[in-house]
Amino acid sequence: MASISIDDDVTWSSLESSDYIVVLVLIAVALWPYVSAIRYKTSISLATVLSLLLVMFTQFAIETFEIGFYPVHLFSLIPAIFTDPSTSGDLFHFHRFVTAAWLHADFVHVLGNVLVIALAGVPLEQRMGPKRWFAVYLIGLLGGNLAWIGSHPDSSVPAIGASGAAFGILGAYMACWPEDKIEFPLLFLIRAWPVWLIAFFRLGLEVFQIYSIQSGTAGESNVAHMAHVGGFFIAYLVARPIAKGGPSELFEGATIAGGFSQSSSIRRRAKESMGGLESDPWERADKPLQGRAARILVKLRAEGDELETRRAWLEELAENTVCPICNGEIIAIVENESCTLRCGISPAHIEWP
Repeated sequence: MASISIDDDVTWSSLESSDYIVVLVLIAVALWPYVSAIRYKTSISLATVLSLLLVMFTQFAIETFEIGFYPVHLFSLIPAIFTDPSTSGDLFHFHRFVTAAWLHADFVHVLGNVLVIALAGVPLEQRMGPKRWFAVYLIGLLGGNLAWIGSHPDSSVPAIGASGAAFGILGAYMACWPEDKIEFPLLFLIRAWPVWLIAFFRLGLEVFQIYSIQSGTAGESNVAHMAHVGGFFIAYLVARPIAKGGPSELFEGATIAGGFSQSSSIRRRAKESMGGLESDPWERADKPLQGRAARILVKLRAEGDELETRRAWLEELAENTVCPICNGEIIAIVENESCTLRCGISPAHIEWP
C-alpha cells in the first residue's frame, strides 16, 4: 500500500453522467476475471492478479487521457474520513476499505503486489481452496487498512494498493504451512525458499523500515508499512480456523510449489472424487466419438485409474473433439489435481467425468 497526494475534492454528488460510466467500467474490469474464474472453475488467485492488472491499465488510461475524474479521489482510503465525526458515519465512504486495494500508484507498485499474490497465492489456494483463500485475502486487505487508519487517524493523504492483502497471503501461509517451499525472489536469488523464511524476511524488513522512520534515521516515506504489518498479522491470526476442512490438513508435510512433491491429502481427495468413465456425454447425445477421438477414449478408460494418466488422456481428448451440444471447444480444467472436460462456451453443456 502506498500513500499519494491529490489536489481536487471530488465527491459522489459532484459526478456527472459520464463519470458514472467510468465507475461502471472500473467495476466491470475488476469483476470480469472473477466471473470467468467462477464460470470455468479456474484459479481465484490468478483471477485476482488479472483483476489488479486490468484495473491498473484502466486507471492509467483514465488519468493519462483525463477521462472524467481520477479514480483515486473516490476509491482510495483516507483515514481522516473515518475518524472525523462529520463524515465517519457516511455510508458512501465504506467502499474505500475494499476499492483502495484495486488502485495503485504506478505499474511498479502493482507488479510488486501481484508478484507476491501469484507466487505465494497460487500454492496457498491449492492448500486452502478458492473460497477460503479469498476470505483470507479480503481479511488481510481489511486488516491492513484498519492498521493504517489506526496508526494515522488524522491523515488526509489517500492510501492505495493491495499490499496489505499480499502480506496477508504470506501471513496465512506462515500460520498454516510454514515449511512449504515456493519459488520466490529473495536475497537476489530466485529459488524455492521455505515460507517461514520468506515471511520473516519480508516482515522483518517492514518492521525495520517502520523503526527507521520513527527513530528519524530515515526520511519520509510514501509506503504504508503499517498496512503491510497489519495485513500480515490479522491474516496470520485467522488463517488456521479458516483453513480447517480445506483440501490440505494444517501443518501437513511440506511441499515444493511447481510439482516437485504434492500434498498427499490433495491427491487422496482428487482420487476419491474421480468420476466414472463408463458413460460419456457424446454417447448420451447420440453423437458417439469417431476415429482418433474414439481411440483416445478407449485408452482413457483402460488407463485412467491414476491421476496423471487420466489427466494426460483427458487433455488429449479435449484437443480432438468438440462439445456434443454446441460443437464448441472442449477445455481440460485441472483443479486440485482433478482434471475435467468442460465446454468452452457453457459449462452446463458438458462437465465430465
